Amino acid sequence: MSEKKCSCCCGSQEVDSCTLAELPVDTKATIVKILPKARGRKKFADVGIVPGSELVIEAHAPFGGLIRVKVMETSMALHKNEAADIVLRKEGEA
Repeated sequence: MSEKKCSCCCGSQEVDSCTLAELPVDTKATIVKILPKARGRKKFADVGIVPGSELVIEAHAPFGGLIRVKVMETSMALHKNEAADIVLRKEGEA
C-alpha cells in the first residue's frame, strides 16, 4: 500500500488535512500545525492560532486576497498567502 500525502504543498502525511487557504466558507476545522516557513508564527500564537485550536471560516474576500476566520470568540482576517501556512483537519474527520 503506497503512502498518500495531502493535496496541498505542505508535504503532510495526513490525507485528510488541508490548508486554511483551501477551505470553503462555514467550514469548521482544527489546526494541525503551522508550517515552519510561516513568517507570522508569533503573530498567529498571539491571537490563538496554535495547533489544537478550532476555527470557522466566515468569509472570503470578493477578489480572493483575504480570508475571515473566527478563532475562539474573535474574528480576524488573514492574507491568503499566510493562510496557506496553516494546516487544518476538517471537523468530523479522523
